[in-house]
Amino acid sequence: MPPDLTTRIAEHARDLGFDAVGFCAAELGPEAGDRLREAVELGWHADLSWLAERQEARAQPRALWAEARSVIALGLSYAPDGDPLETLREPSCGNISVYARHRDYHDVMKGMLKHLAQFVVKLAGPDGAQVKVFVDTAPVSEKALAEQARLGWQGKHTNLVSREHGSWLLLGEIYTTLELAPSEPRAGSCGSCSKCLNACPTDAFPAPYRMDARRCISYLTIEHKGPIPHEFRKAIGNHIYGCDDCLSVCPWNRFAVESRHLKLRAREDLIAPTLAELASLDDAGFRAKFSGSPIKRIGRNRFVRNVLIAIGNASDPALLPCAQALMGDPDPVVAEAAVWAAAQYT
Repeated sequence: MPPDLTTRIAEHARDLGFDAVGFCAAELGPEAGDRLREAVELGWHADLSWLAERQEARAQPRALWAEARSVIALGLSYAPDGDPLETLREPSCGNISVYARHRDYHDVMKGMLKHLAQFVVKLAGPDGAQVKVFVDTAPVSEKALAEQARLGWQGKHTNLVSREHGSWLLLGEIYTTLELAPSEPRAGSCGSCSKCLNACPTDAFPAPYRMDARRCISYLTIEHKGPIPHEFRKAIGNHIYGCDDCLSVCPWNRFAVESRHLKLRAREDLIAPTLAELASLDDAGFRAKFSGSPIKRIGRNRFVRNVLIAIGNASDPALLPCAQALMGDPDPVVAEAAVWAAAQYT
């Protein structure tokens, strides 16, 4: 293939709106599989069974698609404007993870990836090329591949850190049968910094670069389906969907500027929504409010459960009737959370 192939792909990727692009072989070192195996053996994956299943495919791209030769790693910046933790100081409001304050990034990125994949096929010409696109939809080690493609490095909080975008990059990949030149190494590391580890309210990091999902607020408020364990309820505070505490304190964020993607910028009504309003949502109201949002995926009951935990932590007597009104909710998990929230005021 011509030596400037990666240059042309990178230029087109940026024209499409991608903020970061890199290339690597469709192969990962053994540490990728070792880290996942360790987490599963220790139970750190909680009930995320999809992490335990198809571990080989997740650890090695060619186990997922044998014909793959290269990976194009892409990133979209979703850096917020201002301090995303400001809402945590407003206990009568809910704090929503920055990535979920507007459109579902999977939908935003998937179309962009498909356009770039079509460009790659066309660019390959008569030599031919096959491509597959992924955005958090298959057993793909996104962060490890992004690191190998020089988009950044996996920080001590286990997420990707970028010199330009800090901890605010959404990732997607294109697997291809083309042999593409890998990106050049770039400097950057966490050094001795441990701010992200210290910021976690629930001590979800047993060690640097290791995360126990069973203690993670993002897992507890998004993926966990049953009652939230009592030992974590106070620490959750007013996080009602996800958590950005470890991401927000990263010193590399000082180089990040607000995302240029309008669909990834926060909706005004999701920056500091009031808990009273959110607690009153029925299923239809929930679906209407979060249409097109990743929040819609967890459903009304799980979301209102989270809101009730926040109400119990708010120390605002005006919110007590909101909890009491849901103590007889048809969903037993919601009803239990309402009883707990009301008990915090007695």
